[in-house]
Amino acid sequence: MPNLPKPTAVIVGVGAERGLGAALCRRFAAEGCRVLVAGRTAAKIEAVAAAIAAAGGSAEPVVTDATCEADVVRLFDLAMAPGDGFAPAEAVVFNAGNNRRIDFRQVEASVFEELWRVGCFAGFLVGREAARRLVPLGRGTVLFTGASASLRGKPGYAQFAAAKAGLRMVAQSMARELGPLGIHVAHVVIDGGIDGDRLRAARPEAAERGEDGLLDIDAIAQTYWQIHRQPRSTWAHEVDLRPFKEPF
Repeated sequence: MPNLPKPTAVIVGVGAERGLGAALCRRFAAEGCRVLVAGRTAAKIEAVAAAIAAAGGSAEPVVTDATCEADVVRLFDLAMAPGDGFAPAEAVVFNAGNNRRIDFRQVEASVFEELWRVGCFAGFLVGREAARRLVPLGRGTVLFTGASASLRGKPGYAQFAAAKAGLRMVAQSMARELGPLGIHVAHVVIDGGIDGDRLRAARPEAAERGEDGLLDIDAIAQTYWQIHRQPRSTWAHEVDLRPFKEPF
């Protein structure tokens, strides 16, 4: 029996090796996918891709500013191009986003716009390009990383909540329009702190929450994979994830 081509997964918003984007890359690679590791910092995505290759997986770093339309189009040109043993993309994950607490009276217009461009506008660009490429094929999964702020605004986070709530509406609109065309669109609400380099560097006290007080990045990645593999008769659109110690 001839070897079947490897499916391609596109992960947008990859940073540190101990981060959700990198964990998603590793998870999809472990299932035999060729993974396009897309992020803004070459050194970080190259390290993630090299670690996957060292473990026997297939990964290619692609420097991508997801707020730049030309970069996103170029990424999907690469994802859909026929390759030696590679099939066009069938899974796309948008995981980009920035967050920091700012008193509402101190939020500068440029900061508000920057967080919206990364957290919402970039998601639109990735989602639109994914739809343009996947709809003609009649299959594929597009997953968006959400947050507690997708559902509610908290003091000091108006700029973040605006971006995440907007991204959630993009995902809902896509799901309703594209689901009947064979494209599974889902939004994952990360309702709690992620146990990764970003949180531990910004808030070292987070480690004091103890075992299961933070979301494990590999466990989150496992849920994304499960959503991607859901049968068409039971597609989920929104899943929220939180540690059992996290109130809601």
